[in-house]
Amino acid sequence: MQDTILYHKKIAQVIDNIEKVIVGKEEVVVLSLTALLAGGHVLLEDVPGVGKTMLVRTLAKSLDCDFKRIQFTPDLLPSDVTGVSIYNPKEMEFEFRAGPIFGSIVLADEINRTSPKTQSALLEGMEEKKVTVDGQTLPLEQPFFVMATQNPIEYEGTYPLPEAQLDRFLFKLRMGYPSFEDELRMLHRTSQSHPVDSIEPVISKDDLLVLQEEVMEVYIDDTMQQYIVNLVRESRKHPDIFLGVSPRASIALMRAAKAYAYIKSRDFVLPDDIKYLAPYVMSHRIILHSEATYEGKTKEEVIKSLIDDTYIPIRRGE
Repeated sequence: MQDTILYHKKIAQVIDNIEKVIVGKEEVVVLSLTALLAGGHVLLEDVPGVGKTMLVRTLAKSLDCDFKRIQFTPDLLPSDVTGVSIYNPKEMEFEFRAGPIFGSIVLADEINRTSPKTQSALLEGMEEKKVTVDGQTLPLEQPFFVMATQNPIEYEGTYPLPEAQLDRFLFKLRMGYPSFEDELRMLHRTSQSHPVDSIEPVISKDDLLVLQEEVMEVYIDDTMQQYIVNLVRESRKHPDIFLGVSPRASIALMRAAKAYAYIKSRDFVLPDDIKYLAPYVMSHRIILHSEATYEGKTKEEVIKSLIDDTYIPIRRGE
């Protein structure tokens, strides 16, 4: 991770609280909070058992937000996500029973195990902050944050997210295995009870909404915006990249950089913020040429070379 800088006071409280449960994953925690403050969503891709679900649960409890979990399966229907209208014979009218998408923090577990039709029910809410049920458009709770998970090694019977849907996620992250010391600490902490059971909120939902509004006020210079545009445009003509990132990625990178600067107790964006976040914003949005894949190149390596070769504009004295 980058050199340690003092975190925003309230964000530091949340990070410390989450780390009572999630051991040795400060970078993933900070990036998850960055996406939350930026109004985006996160795709967590990793093997089972590394703490993906526990991270989302602990985040929700730390922020005093309503937590909902959707276990995606091949037989899940869109109405299982959005909710359904049920006839009440006593009142002689239909009553809407809200689905789990109406939570503030939603865990979409194994999102690639359900049909594209059901995936789209969730992804509509992620993009529009509202869902359509029985011809009515209903707004979702604010804040609204989705962390979706998928297993990178078991693809039998799955429905991989197409590029247009992957583009809805601000970041794609991996938890990774813990170090020897961190795994030992996990055993000590869970030997009698699980620490998540004793987690208490450290900030309220209203506090979180205020933080999101303050993130919007973080200053980003014209030269930093030009740098973002330079990066995304280079991705569209890089020799190893078949499909570059979309304009949505430009906006995503700008919002993420503002949120990250805010977390680092700054009211302005630095080039290093953009450099650091670009791989997390871009890796799931690009497709490499088959020749590059055949040569063993990874998306992360290609994005790193793209960042290294992209010119950072400098503001000239007026």
